[in-house]
Amino acid sequence: MTDNLYPAILVLKDGKFYRGWTLLNSIMSFGEVVFNTGMTGYQEIMTDPSYAEQIITFTYPEIGNTGINYEDNESNKIHIKGIVAKNLCFSPNNWRKQESFINYILKNQIPHIFGIDTRALTKHLRTTGSMNGCISSENLNPYLLSSKFTNISLIEDNDLVKQVTTSRNYEFQDYPRKHFSYLRYKTDSKYGSGLKIVLIDFGVKYNILSRLHNYGCSIHILPATSSYKEIKSYNPDGILLSNGPGDPSVITYAVTTVKTIMKYTNIPIFGICMGHQIISLALKAKTFKLKFGHRGLNHPAGMKQKAEVTSQNHGFAVTKESLYEDTINITHLNLNDSTVAAIFHNKKPIFSVQYHPEASPGPHDSDYLFKYFINLIKQFKQYNNYAEPSLAQTS
Repeated sequence: MTDNLYPAILVLKDGKFYRGWTLLNSIMSFGEVVFNTGMTGYQEIMTDPSYAEQIITFTYPEIGNTGINYEDNESNKIHIKGIVAKNLCFSPNNWRKQESFINYILKNQIPHIFGIDTRALTKHLRTTGSMNGCISSENLNPYLLSSKFTNISLIEDNDLVKQVTTSRNYEFQDYPRKHFSYLRYKTDSKYGSGLKIVLIDFGVKYNILSRLHNYGCSIHILPATSSYKEIKSYNPDGILLSNGPGDPSVITYAVTTVKTIMKYTNIPIFGICMGHQIISLALKAKTFKLKFGHRGLNHPAGMKQKAEVTSQNHGFAVTKESLYEDTINITHLNLNDSTVAAIFHNKKPIFSVQYHPEASPGPHDSDYLFKYFINLIKQFKQYNNYAEPSLAQTS
């Protein structure tokens, strides 16, 4: 805990600025300023690789109320470039709390600013779109800070996946994470026993691994740059393409690999967020940058009078018109703006979603997709549909 407050400023690329306070006396951090409408989950958001290079505006008026625990991190490091909040909680209280939020951001030197009108900031971003910004306590002159944006690249100009993907192949060996759910069922820890899943890591969240692990699956995590032959050498029963940060259209190496997998195998594939976009690009679809993205815990997704409440975090989406109806069936739309939320391949065991079925944080409406993936794998193993043509020409 600290009683020291220092003046700080948030400056946006378009010149708009907001003055507030920070607990760190020397910060200057640049990133894409976005907003998340969730009422909880700040710990998971800070450690989610999908938020790499982003400054997160929390629209909920006070964050830190439940403190920090050591179980809910979504990776082993903090990926965000900064936090923007109206109020920070100095007196957290929760039965799982192991550390205060204030101590956490001080210990990890997380750039932050609070005491600003986050409602006004969010309305501005909704009108103008997400853009680069800077949190600073070193320099409080907005005009001098604005001049520095010319040297800051855009999210869509960078391959952020290579920044967050694993550098080595490894097998997930952790203990299953406790799954707190209002649903009155228990995950069958033997349901996926004996199944080998290869997960391509574009910036995977820990809870995706945990949900598969809770079903008893064997999970092998490979870097995003892995070749087709390397993936195939594991003889996987299924392949999961994980979430990840940034612009999917620049991840051309992964798109090429997924194309090859689709062409030469019938291995079931499940894509989540970035994985969904990579699958779509491999099927010759196109993606585009959303004006201000989808980031929150209550996005409705569905079709034909049915909807699920979903957790979402992405700044890009698949262009609906670019999906070929003879190949792809759109099963869910984001019911806020009718963008593509889920697809299923008409001829191969491939499906993907533009939301988070592991929902950490968020609702559990779509958690069934992990069991669905396992069922799909079992069905194809049962009917031995893994016959493949010659792979001599593949790389």
